[in-house]
Amino acid sequence: MSIQWFPGHMVAARKKAAETMERIDMIIEVLDARVPEAGSNPVIKELRLHRQRPCLKILNKADLADPAVTTAWLNFYNEQKGIKAVALSCKKPGDVAKVPGLCEMLAPHRDNRLKPLRMMIMGIPNVGKSTLINALLKRRVAAVGDEPAVTKNQQGFDLNERMTLIDTPGLMWPKIEYDSDGFMLAASHAVGRNAIIDEEVASFLGDILLGSYPKLLANRYGFSVEGLDGVGIVAAVAKRRGYLLKGGVPDLEKAALMLLQDYRTGALGRISLETPQSRDIMLAEQAFIKAREQASNITNSCE
Repeated sequence: MSIQWFPGHMVAARKKAAETMERIDMIIEVLDARVPEAGSNPVIKELRLHRQRPCLKILNKADLADPAVTTAWLNFYNEQKGIKAVALSCKKPGDVAKVPGLCEMLAPHRDNRLKPLRMMIMGIPNVGKSTLINALLKRRVAAVGDEPAVTKNQQGFDLNERMTLIDTPGLMWPKIEYDSDGFMLAASHAVGRNAIIDEEVASFLGDILLGSYPKLLANRYGFSVEGLDGVGIVAAVAKRRGYLLKGGVPDLEKAALMLLQDYRTGALGRISLETPQSRDIMLAEQAFIKAREQASNITNSCE
């Protein structure tokens, strides 16, 4: 199953973002610290580089992510030109208070009333952009919800006499190139439920957890994970929690939702679904598969 999700309003949002990019000084890209690269919209990068705008990457929900992995991602991003990365929780005022100063470092030429620093907040759905806006302004001005695509229009705000903010709708891209990215985004609740099958996403999540966090699974649900795969994890959760249908058949849908919810809320523990190393391995595997397919196509066309 390939996961794709690009609601109609995002077409207009993408066009509007491209127009606004011309009038701002820098981008604040909000990412989910558990899936930062899978959730980094290539459209945002394309627009930013075209206009040569610096970027503050905020790895939000850092309190839910594996701290060692988050450190690796910060090192990865901070080595890139024009980028500053920071890990925080947009729900913590003390964390958010650091953001304006970091933005000033990226655009020191915009530092007074005549040349206010103009910032645009971007990111995929449900990563915390509206939460960040509300925390920066210290009042509720942006709608917040636990579902993707709550914000559908751009909004502008004055942060202070030297800084302005533009909040943008969560923006996906037309085609998610790698299946694993789609599943990671779905597991992290960045994709609408109408585009996914919960049992398949939960099974994918179970496989990652078995590989990287088997003790957290065992501790949370109280069963041995030995010999199980992702599908088996979902079935085991159903049996352990008593989610059974008629005849004692495991209710896999209900168990899948439980597993996903426990991951999303942090009830399972601090978990990251990708690392810089796992990303490199995945990209290398995909490049090999693509090269093999191209070679096969050439061979077939010559026969």
